[in-house]
Amino acid sequence: MSNVDLAARVGLTPAPCLRRVKRLEAEGVITGYRARIDPVAAGRAFCVYMQVEIVGTSQEIVEQFEAAVAAYDEATEVRRLYGPVDYLIRVEVADGSAYERFQTEKMYPLPAVRRIESYPTMRVIKSSAYDAAPSTVL
Repeated sequence: MSNVDLAARVGLTPAPCLRRVKRLEAEGVITGYRARIDPVAAGRAFCVYMQVEIVGTSQEIVEQFEAAVAAYDEATEVRRLYGPVDYLIRVEVADGSAYERFQTEKMYPLPAVRRIESYPTMRVIKSSAYDAAPSTVL
């Protein structure tokens, strides 16, 4: 969004709006900007959330597991959790076969993995990652 459009949207003139944006960037409130990608057009229409439990919680095991998973292009979000499940991982791939390959060829071989539960998504209802929910059921 241009500064002029942002200023109009928040009810300021462009100069003070730009000063506020620059201040928020300098203070670290605004940490960056991104492009919104259509998952269908990018060949990543199949989204699965994985719950992963690992076998240990030593610093070395955790760091090795996190580094391996973070390096996978298919893993678009990785979160360490409190509670009985150690990680929630968002995986975006072309289809169910691609997900099966990801799980069996990349996740299962990791020595720290104890258990994986997969939750394929049916439809995006709301997400800040996309402008609008895709109209197709995946």
